[in-house]
Amino acid sequence: MRSASTEHSSSERPQRPDAPSGVSGNTPLTAVDRVPWGDIQDSTGSAAAIPLLLNGIAWGDADTARSALADLRKRICQFGFVVEQATAATVPFLWELAKLPQVTCRAQIIRLLKSIAEARQWESTAAVYPKLMNRRENPVVWERAARQAVRARRDELGRLMADEDTEIARATTELARSLAT
Repeated sequence: MRSASTEHSSSERPQRPDAPSGVSGNTPLTAVDRVPWGDIQDSTGSAAAIPLLLNGIAWGDADTARSALADLRKRICQFGFVVEQATAATVPFLWELAKLPQVTCRAQIIRLLKSIAEARQWESTAAVYPKLMNRRENPVVWERAARQAVRARRDELGRLMADEDTEIARATTELARSLAT
């Protein structure tokens, strides 16, 4: 029989041992626990795994971060254009990660934000099949909320366009063009 550790109370989260030094005052993803992930849906069902994926992007090596981002993309912007209920809740964390120099897949995150900003799959479907708007779970509302979540942080664009990494600057310029339309 395993006994519970007495090192931390059940409501206390232990410090992340792999967190880089020098970020303690502004540790990324501190608000991720405020989102009721288990109560919202991604493309697989419950969105409860999203915080783990975000942490993999934030703290993982290049391969881990790339893999976590690929999985996250499938969950919140499947096929690059189908958003889910959890997408809007995830967007602020994507913006946060895109700004952090230690994150290895920043340009890919910015491209994901662009895909979300351009998503119109559910609206297009509802235009042909209006009954979609009458469903209890309305994906058109999710899509609009996700696009709005990307637009809400567009003040971050200038800083990212000025990034020394040309791939990040180019991806951000493309996102800015997308948000201008």
